[in-house]
Amino acid sequence: MNHTSQGQQQPEGRHDDDTAIADFLTSLMDYTPTIPDELVEHYLAKSGFQCPDVRLIRLVAVATQKFISDVATDALQQCKARTAGIVKDKRDKQQKDKRLILTMDDLSKALREYGVNVKHQEYFADSPSAGVDPASREE
Repeated sequence: MNHTSQGQQQPEGRHDDDTAIADFLTSLMDYTPTIPDELVEHYLAKSGFQCPDVRLIRLVAVATQKFISDVATDALQQCKARTAGIVKDKRDKQQKDKRLILTMDDLSKALREYGVNVKHQEYFADSPSAGVDPASREE
């Protein structure tokens, strides 16, 4: 008997899930995500996916927005951990205006947690004129 009652509960649970998903997809029609629909459509088309349903486009936009938010939050935590490890003199502790500087290393560590590996360029220019031929600098 217990087995049949569980079998009867599953379809009801699925019905509730289907209703919740349908309600969520309907609510996406009234929602304007941070990432524009056109941008999402462009990148989906670039990857070979085309869908005329705006709800699905907005679902991808919401998922992307959540991913970016999570990465930014994790990068901020990396930045805070990095700056907490730096030994500062007493004057720095007294400053009210503490600014955090997000570095590429912070972002790389945060992205690595999500399986995205970012490779740095072999060199970085210290100034706009770095790497430029000395003869062309004079012009």
